[in-house]
Amino acid sequence: MKTSQQDHAARFHELHTATPVLALANAWDVASACVSVAAGCSAVATTSAGVAWSLGAADGDALDRSLALDLIARVVAAVDVPVTADIETGFGATATDVAETVRGVLAAGAVGVNIEDSFRTDTSPLRDTAAQAERLAAARAAADKAGVALYINARTDVYLRGVGDEGFRLDETVRRARAYLDAGASGVFVPGVADLSTIKALVAEIPAPVNIMVGPGAPSIAELGGVGVARASLGAAVAEAAYGLARRAAEELLGSGTYQSVAGGMTWSELNALFH
Repeated sequence: MKTSQQDHAARFHELHTATPVLALANAWDVASACVSVAAGCSAVATTSAGVAWSLGAADGDALDRSLALDLIARVVAAVDVPVTADIETGFGATATDVAETVRGVLAAGAVGVNIEDSFRTDTSPLRDTAAQAERLAAARAAADKAGVALYINARTDVYLRGVGDEGFRLDETVRRARAYLDAGASGVFVPGVADLSTIKALVAEIPAPVNIMVGPGAPSIAELGGVGVARASLGAAVAEAAYGLARRAAEELLGSGTYQSVAGGMTWSELNALFH
């Protein structure tokens, strides 16, 4: 029997306070989600960039909400672990739109969301803190009304967007994080930072689970756990690597006429077995 949404929600919250660090190899379709679970991941997180690219859209609020929700539902149906969805800025201009998106995410069966404060249509790279807090509060209210303990991962892009100098970034990230937590967020996601001493300072100042984006050059999972990081996400990196392989394979095929780029992949039988 498939685990209930309520039980998945409770488990997902628990995973942020247990050790070791909750390590997420972000998925962008059903197959990548199934592969990550088969490899041992205790939850599935979607990458908004990978999802958008796979569905023919650019990352950055260009994907139609209905397509994103359909993909989330397909992933949830395929795996029996908690699923959290990256919903970019919330797929809408207003807090009401964000609430509508969250209702759709919950109807799809997911138990977590990422909501970011990037604001690509304005002269500022980040949304006003109060406006973002309003959007997060709307998401929390929608989840509470649905009776699901949704894990809201409030992403702040101060470091990712390179706002201000180093000292400002730390203070601004902490200020935003606390405002977002007051609005109903469960945890805080800070992409764009890889310096371990800075990460340690963020963890010390943010009174909630902290999520860091990882990839080549970032501290190891053990190092992150040592400074108190609760969650580490590969973000779009796995999708980028997969598409990089697709490009290398095509270039080799059309160039030298050989096929070594595709050596070492999963076999047809291994992949097919994931769906039986």
